[in-house]
Amino acid sequence: MHVPLDIYADVLGYLFWFLLFIAIISPWFSMRSLQHARLRLIALMERKYGYRVITMIHRQEKIGFLGVPVYRYIDIEDSEAVIRAIRATPPNVPIMMILHTPGGLVLAASQIARALKAHPAKKVVVVPHYAMSGGTLIALAADEILMDPMRHLDRWIRS
Repeated sequence: MHVPLDIYADVLGYLFWFLLFIAIISPWFSMRSLQHARLRLIALMERKYGYRVITMIHRQEKIGFLGVPVYRYIDIEDSEAVIRAIRATPPNVPIMMILHTPGGLVLAASQIARALKAHPAKKVVVVPHYAMSGGTLIALAADEILMDPMRHLDRWIRS
């Protein structure tokens, strides 16, 4: 039995488009899964500690456009979102801010720092890895900074 070559070409063509489709949507599914896991963990922390948990995590994402990594930093969109979260927190609820950032715009960081400082309840900043530049400015607006001795705030802060 002889199969025409056109069928193999069609199958290879469909296989190519299918694999391309998978390659395009797979980073989206990975990112959604990561976001869902973070939200579950944040909800657990809020229940366990009684704090309103706000995160600002900027890291080099391995999921980038065509394998090119995406870098994030503090920008105006961050300040709007974080300030909205701080203002939505009732005055008697303490805030725990998880901060991991290389820094960013001074205007955005100072707006976040002022909003955090103005919140009447206790404010705790957790630095899991580093909070450089504007991240240090935000951390200094808190009542307490929790970080491992091997973690890092900006170089102009000496412990």
